[in-house]
Amino acid sequence: MRRPRTAVLGARHWHVPLYVSAWADTHDVVLVQDEEPDQITDIAQRLDASVCGEVEAALDAGPLDLAYVFGAHDRMVDTCLALVERGVPFVVEKPGGLGPEDVERVRDAATSAGIAATVPFVQRGGPVDRALSLAGAPTYQRASFVAGPPKRYRQAGCSWMLEPARSGGGCLVNLAPHFIDLFLQRSRARRVDLVAANLSASLHGEDVEDHATLVLAGDDGSEAIIEVGYAFPASPAKRYCSFTSAGADGYVDVGTSGGVAFTHAADGVTESSIIDVDSDPLYDVFVRQVADTWTDGFAGLPTLADLADTMSLIWTAYQRSPIASTEVSLG
Repeated sequence: MRRPRTAVLGARHWHVPLYVSAWADTHDVVLVQDEEPDQITDIAQRLDASVCGEVEAALDAGPLDLAYVFGAHDRMVDTCLALVERGVPFVVEKPGGLGPEDVERVRDAATSAGIAATVPFVQRGGPVDRALSLAGAPTYQRASFVAGPPKRYRQAGCSWMLEPARSGGGCLVNLAPHFIDLFLQRSRARRVDLVAANLSASLHGEDVEDHATLVLAGDDGSEAIIEVGYAFPASPAKRYCSFTSAGADGYVDVGTSGGVAFTHAADGVTESSIIDVDSDPLYDVFVRQVADTWTDGFAGLPTLADLADTMSLIWTAYQRSPIASTEVSLG
């Protein structure tokens, strides 16, 4: 299969290093772009790609089969619409914009023009998702994913992530989409609504929240509790995570060390196993899936409609829940 001629837009994004090896194996990355082009020369060298500072110049540089859209969230809509106008299929990082109207606009434009697009909801189909599926369709599900402190975005050269006008929010907009998507994809509910939300910036005192809890309810009586945060210390351990799901087939408990306990509903027997709960390797898997499906419209991968469904719940939470901000000293 021919390797897609690819542009990477917004290449200073902190996820990009997780993509590079798989890109080198499966894509022909011809150009990497960022508004600070001198900061992405190492990535360009690894991929034998040209460097560009402006999106429009990157898109005008030559024919493309595919583009990856990273970078500040306030620029995502214009970038995606430019790709649609040029007929270039694309991969867009969540959230896809700063509000529901942004994602819906891109979704509708891509659909109308027949341009394929996908979203790196990398947890879908991964080890945690497969473990939770043992319980069957979720009746009650809980996900807790608490990553490191927000200063890591400044250290990564992505300080815009801590500016609400450019990012749209903090840990909720950044981390929660993966776990809301998992619940929506496995749920048998026809409708899922946000019934409670709490957002706080109390730990680090930034302008974006560093902890958020959502409660989702399906019209079939199902429920999901999603907790995300930037509350874990800077550490080689990177994060805390744990997950549970109760369904007709039993109960699954996944711990932060990867231990899985599945208790069968039929006989009460518990089976134990170990999985890798680190999400970083899942980006390599996703890139290879894109390489396998780009000629088929990204068949089987997440869609812009999935992104819109997920993000609508998150933006509802922002509308309903003001962010509390009282910095707490840990000293």
